[in-house]
Amino acid sequence: MAQVELERIQKTRDMVAPWKNQKGGLIPILQEAQKEFGYLPPEVMETISRELKIPKAEIYGVATFYAQFHLKPRGRHVIRVCRGTACHVRGSLKILEKVKELTGVSENETTDDLRFTIEPV
Repeated sequence: MAQVELERIQKTRDMVAPWKNQKGGLIPILQEAQKEFGYLPPEVMETISRELKIPKAEIYGVATFYAQFHLKPRGRHVIRVCRGTACHVRGSLKILEKVKELTGVSENETTDDLRFTIEPV
């Protein structure tokens, strides 16, 4: 296992420790982990599952239900482009195409240097 993963696991254990014998700690733990790591890496989710004795499926269910949580790294700058009908009529597709051209990534993708993420809204 890589050193980065081992460090994440230890930090996650430290985050979980105050909540171990309490109910209602999952969301605050996920929030703290996301704040620390920028997203919820798989080893973090597995550690939370193991430490709280909650099935991984339940933790993933919570993390994917709330829009505030992200399972993939995101860019420092998140570019949101409206995909609704009213925006489409006003030319948002042209804006989206230009943003994709300038960043080199598509919707729901992040540049390799983690500078930009494009999200449809």
